[in-house]
This record gives sequence, structure tokens and C-alpha cells, in this order.
Amino acid sequence: MKKIIFLTKIVVLTVLVLAFVCTMFSTVTNAGEKLIKWKMSTYWPPIYQLIEGDKCWHKFVHQVAGDQIQIKWYPAGSIVPGKQLFDAVAKGTLEVAGEYGGYWAGKDTAFNLLASYPLGFNFNDYMNWIWQGGGFDLFQEAYGKFGIFYLPHTVIPMESGIRSNKPINSIADFKGLKIRISGKAQGHLLRHMGAAQVSISSSEVYQAMQKGVLDAAESCNPNMDWDLGYGEITKYWCSPGFHQPSSVLGVMVNKKAWNGLSEDLKAKILVATQATNTWAFTFYDYTSIEATQKFLDKGIKITRLSNEDLRILNKAINKYTLEEAKKNPFFAKVAYSMFKYQKDSYKWHKIASPYHYAKDPALIPDLDALKACIK
Repeated sequence: MKKIIFLTKIVVLTVLVLAFVCTMFSTVTNAGEKLIKWKMSTYWPPIYQLIEGDKCWHKFVHQVAGDQIQIKWYPAGSIVPGKQLFDAVAKGTLEVAGEYGGYWAGKDTAFNLLASYPLGFNFNDYMNWIWQGGGFDLFQEAYGKFGIFYLPHTVIPMESGIRSNKPINSIADFKGLKIRISGKAQGHLLRHMGAAQVSISSSEVYQAMQKGVLDAAESCNPNMDWDLGYGEITKYWCSPGFHQPSSVLGVMVNKKAWNGLSEDLKAKILVATQATNTWAFTFYDYTSIEATQKFLDKGIKITRLSNEDLRILNKAINKYTLEEAKKNPFFAKVAYSMFKYQKDSYKWHKIASPYHYAKDPALIPDLDALKACIK
């Protein structure tokens, strides 16, 4: 009997030891590192399709590095309001936050270039420039000044364009319109055309259009526009989306938290970021196919600005770019890098046309003038 009791005690003790070891291994990786635990929030409420890039990144990070890091997801606004995410990450209140850099142009006008720029980079340009042309380092320089490391996980193709209840066939038709549009540079172009920029959330557009507070609006790609009810409150769709030929979204990471990671974990997170880039482009472009048909079935009429009108707008934005470069040397540095890429890539892209993208160098800002603004 004593022997049975003794053996029972040994079994119980063994179970307790194994339980303790398992507990230890739940917080220690097989490389001997502690499990990293981060908090993550996003700018986007669930109704905004832009949240999908953040969700995909969160999923991919756990798939490639789940034994090393645990990132707890907090819905938009549950920790801090969206407009405070930048400061929350910089201070370490949050380790990670999903966002769109254009919202921080008040901190540095270069963020407008990095996020999206009127008549500027398309999807192909951003992807090449970010991952091969030095863009990634400039993102780090821009955000790094504020104690943030940046991971650009989503590049969205051209946004829909302007949706309205009166046809917009030319620049002249913009005059007098009150238009919801985001971005400082975008607002400059509206004023150049005699229109007024109205800065409200995309979620407020539906009611604002119904009440006549707005005459027109833009938000994102066709799928998000459809989900926001634009098919019910507008009759016309003006293309192309000159205001945002492409957009970059990503996650801000507290720089101290990032620097505290092992090189192995950093590499895995970068792999997850690049994988998200591939998924996001295909997702936002593919979902636009069905959504476009929904707008057409609804009877929405498509109008288009002429090439001559686009050249006029291009000239206006180039002038604005040089003015901003003179005010902000870092803006000049980013702009020079971006537009030099476009000039350098033109010959190859033109040769590959029409199966590639090519922007006539005559349409980009004066590179020598931009370079002179860099200090």
C-alpha cells in the first residue's frame, strides 16, 4: 500500500513538473527568447474595407512567427481615437497601429507624398520604389523622427474618382462644388479648380450628400464606395482618380519595441509585411471588378476628364510640389527620390508599353529644382 502511495506521489509530482515546464515554454520560444506581447489597434472601423490590410498583416505575422510574438487586436477607438494613434505609438501606449500616412501631413508634409499624391505614383511605382528604390528607408526616416518604425503592408490601386449628382466632364465643372476629399495636396488642386474641400469622415458622406452639405465625394476603391452606400446617393462617377492614383497603408510600430526584437523575428515580420503587400493589391483590385458592375447595374453614369485637363492638373501639382519643397527640405528629398525613379524607369516602361506603366518625364516636376531644395 505504501508503495502504491509513493508511486502515486511520483506521478503527481511528474505531472506538476511537466505542467510547470509547459507553462514556461508558453512564454519562452524554442530559441530561448521570451514571447513578445504587443497591443495593436487600427484607424479603421469594421465598415471600412481598408481594415483588411491590417487584419491580413496581423494574421500573417502570427502564421510566420506565432511562437515568438503575440499581438492582441483592439478595435478602432477602443484605446485611443484614430487621430491619436500616431502619438500613442510614438509614446508606447500601443506597440502597433494600422493607419494611412496622409493623415499625419500636419506633422510633416512629406507624409502626403509617402501615402498618396495627386497625379503621382501608381501601384507599380510605389511597389518598385518602396522595396527596391530606397523608399523603405525614407519611410523609416520620416516616421523615425517621431520614434516610430514603419511597415508599409498595403498598396492600393487607383481610387475610384469623384462621385456626384451632377456630371463632371471637365475641370470647369468642378467650380463651386463642395467635395469631400482627403489630403493637403488634393485640397490644393480642388481650390485651383474653384471647388471647396470638405474634410469629413467617409462614414459621414452618406448623410452629408442627402442633406446637401456635399455636392460630391471620394473615398476609396469601388468596393468600399459601394459598401458605404455611394450607389444610393450619387448618379455620376468621374474618372480617373487623379487625386489618388495609388495609396499606401501600413502599420506604425513603436521604435523601441521594434529595436527590442531579435533579428530573426524582425525578418519574419518583414516577410509577413511583403506577403500582405501581394495579398492586399490583389484583394483591392479584384473586389473592384464586381463592385464596378454593381454601380453600372445601378445606372451610375461614367464621365472622364480629358487628357488635356489632366495635363493642366499635372502642371498645377508640379508647381505646388516645388513650393512645398522650398518650405520643407525633407519633402524635397522624398519628392526627388520618387520622381527621379519615375524618370529613370521611363525608357524601360515605354519600351514595354502597352504592357507596362510609363509616365512621360515631361509631366514630372523639375528634378534639378527639387534637388536644390534638399539640405
